[in-house]
Amino acid sequence: MKKLINAPETVLDDALAGIAAAHQELTVDAENKVIARAGGTRSGKVALVSGGGSGHEPLHGGFVGLGMLDAACPGEVFTSPVPGQMLAAAQAVDGGAGVLFIVKNYTGDVLNFQMAAELAGEEEITVESVLVDDDVAVQDSSFTAGRRGTGATVFVEKIAGSLAEQGADLATVAEMAKRVNAASRSFAVALTACTTPASGKPGFDLPEDEMEVGVGIHGEPGRRREKLRPAKEIAATALEAILADQPLAAGDETIVMVNGLGGTPLIELYVVFKEVAAVLAGNGVVVARNLVGNYVTSLDMAGVSITVCKADVDMLSLWDAPVNTPALRWGI
Repeated sequence: MKKLINAPETVLDDALAGIAAAHQELTVDAENKVIARAGGTRSGKVALVSGGGSGHEPLHGGFVGLGMLDAACPGEVFTSPVPGQMLAAAQAVDGGAGVLFIVKNYTGDVLNFQMAAELAGEEEITVESVLVDDDVAVQDSSFTAGRRGTGATVFVEKIAGSLAEQGADLATVAEMAKRVNAASRSFAVALTACTTPASGKPGFDLPEDEMEVGVGIHGEPGRRREKLRPAKEIAATALEAILADQPLAAGDETIVMVNGLGGTPLIELYVVFKEVAAVLAGNGVVVARNLVGNYVTSLDMAGVSITVCKADVDMLSLWDAPVNTPALRWGI
């Protein structure tokens, strides 16, 4: 294993120190492990907080800033943050209008965010929670009860974040977040396993000529293993699963993300996006907005996830609204 680290046990602390040094627009609470906007949350604005295990960068800390999150709670690699972190984040960013927790559907995240919401209530901080569960690959996995939360998290954070920025109340922002999640579906394929700093070896064995179809972002097994196939067929397989679960009609507008899992060159992601766009166009579906790049990763895993959101006019307008975060920036 070759990693650009000092020691496995200091990876998160060292990374947080690096984030603090690189991004003056953020503030990093090293003790509580919370990343927040340096300027704080303006009074009367709903605050958005998300988090999860590290190793999925830029999710979530890379999406803290104008138009998205107010704070993020990074746990250790592939490990949920603890309730105390989440409570500290809520306390730090509550502007008096309440806090929205955006929670990916992994058992640890769900339980810990629930406990944090109860603790925040005792502090008279109003909290609403929205669960992201967009992965259609499997119904249950080693990390979840129900579908996993993956790429749609970016869509939820961006669209709900823009609505909060405009001054909407907590119930309205939470309802929009739920609408975006309900309209979104994802599917991922891995070409290699990832290696966590602590383990020093790949998380699972995958022969050179095989791929894991429907993999999770922690390396959880998917639907099946197959021989490696061309990008055109991989894109078709992913979209077949997505469209079977969320049918789209000719004329429907979508937001599409072709996301690298950490070890995939950008040129290959564009190859996949070309195939995704062709399949959707062949069905008369409009790709109104898109992202191509690394947004929800799995350390050094080679592979791709595809996320499709059936977007209405409100979602597209909020998507286009200004955003200024380390990982996403436009309209500024």
